Amino acid sequence: MDDYPGKSPDHLTINVTHRDDPVFEVTQADAFASVRKYPNIVVRGPLFGLAEQRRGERPRWRLLGELDTGFPQMTRDELNSLLWFRAKDDVEDRAVRRSLLEAVTRLETEPVNEVTADGVRYRVVRADEFTRIGGGRLEPPRATDPDDDSWDLDAPDPSRTKGFVVDHAAAVGLAEGIDRAGLLQLSYTASRFPEDVRADSQRALTTHPGVVLLPTTFRVVERKELSWSMVTGQYSTPQGARRALVHHLTRPVPELPDLPELPEWMKVDEKEAAIHARAAKKFTARRRPNELVVRGRQYEVVRVERVMRIGPDGPETPRPSDVDDYGPSKIHPTMDEHGVVTYGA
Repeated sequence: MDDYPGKSPDHLTINVTHRDDPVFEVTQADAFASVRKYPNIVVRGPLFGLAEQRRGERPRWRLLGELDTGFPQMTRDELNSLLWFRAKDDVEDRAVRRSLLEAVTRLETEPVNEVTADGVRYRVVRADEFTRIGGGRLEPPRATDPDDDSWDLDAPDPSRTKGFVVDHAAAVGLAEGIDRAGLLQLSYTASRFPEDVRADSQRALTTHPGVVLLPTTFRVVERKELSWSMVTGQYSTPQGARRALVHHLTRPVPELPDLPELPEWMKVDEKEAAIHARAAKKFTARRRPNELVVRGRQYEVVRVERVMRIGPDGPETPRPSDVDDYGPSKIHPTMDEHGVVTYGA
């Protein structure tokens, strides 16, 4: 490559390694078998989250949350709050607080995707969510995916995304290396995507030619005749998604006296609730089930992957065609460099 004489830059390097480890070997074999069985990809769309880059960590970035937001501005507001509360609760130095509040001021008035405060770069980053498909079925969890067996519906969902280090040149196994190489040219080409979305997607192949796979997540979907619809959010383990399905079936939205009456489609009568409860009981009696049919509705636990494009300066930010429902605004009271908060200002 004439543009990069000698060693390739990190955002173009896929470093494949092998470990003499039985668990590693089994995981690799499972990955190869799954890709053969589910060879095609269905792209759902973009997700957004926050990343930071601290002094001495370049070119690596670290994710600050789940990367599960559907709109860039929601993530900018999340960054606004993160920096405001750091200024309020975590610092004593006035210069540091002033730096944080200057970034907050920008986020209140501009749809910016990166700010620097106290020497730390904060960025709104973008990834595409996709699932693998084969034989008309979406890929279920793999036997080697991290999992548990608890049916405690109030159990926390441990994050595998928060704190994840985005490092394109980090060593990966052969299966992931091949996956990433196959995703290098992934773009939106279907006619269901608007023309500007397809154009931005094609442009990203050049501006951000590298790809990194983020930790896998899991969702429950409902299978329709010709499509699937999402039932739950994303979870770090298949069991987390299974618990969410049981919660969906057995804990309907309560009717509170201070809230308007629920619409008819959200109400569940006693007979329907009993059917859901019996189905949930049978579901929880099985070990790690991935399918459930209730009253003709078919629910499936599916494996969801996320790919982030990487350029010379790190992870991709939102594209011009990524849609926001609203713009930046002031979401916290005014604070001065001494930490004094003025309400109503």
